[in-house]
Amino acid sequence: MAIERPGRPEDLPAAEVLWARWALVAVLEATARAEAQDVRRGGTWIDGEGLHLDDRGCTWWTFEQLGEGRYLLYGQDESSAVKWHEPTIDMLAQAPDWLPFERLRKMLEGWELGCVYWFENGAWARAPYPDDLDDDGLDCGMSRFAVREEALGDLIASERGLPRGRAGDLLAAAEARSLTGAEVQELLDAAAAAEEYVPADREAMLRSLERAALRRSPQG
Repeated sequence: MAIERPGRPEDLPAAEVLWARWALVAVLEATARAEAQDVRRGGTWIDGEGLHLDDRGCTWWTFEQLGEGRYLLYGQDESSAVKWHEPTIDMLAQAPDWLPFERLRKMLEGWELGCVYWFENGAWARAPYPDDLDDDGLDCGMSRFAVREEALGDLIASERGLPRGRAGDLLAAAEARSLTGAEVQELLDAAAAAEEYVPADREAMLRSLERAALRRSPQG
């Protein structure tokens, strides 16, 4: 399903599915060197706060789990017209009381946010938008994870160069929360045997896999 402009809550897949697709990319990109960065980090990764995406240019996003069945998605893409709209759009209007309002308000005051979405009771929601708003940036920022075919395409085109079948298997395993350390090792073994080998950091990948909870047990 494509994301409309501006985005609609129903354009996004279930939060658990979005998490799984995003987290898989974070696992595949993980390195100890990137983990150690103490300045603005780029790429896709997971840490104690949640999942992140930052191209160090026009788009950055954070996806947090804030309790059982509750998620928060927020970020900025240069295509968003929300923060420039007149009259002002309150991106936290009608938001539930479990959101981290103080932190988000500070970001809004600093003109950092382009849109905010939240998920609970099995559904996404956001603040109401005026009819004349052109875009909130959700499409440019999140289609890579929200639209399954785009997620597959990105895995195939990544530096790992995954075959379509293998990419599909890994994505399905992530979505089913059955991705194991053994499958990560198989991926690394296959990459090492490839003609154009891209070095990977197994331990960093396994740390990200653990944080993302994409496997059923630590023994996987």
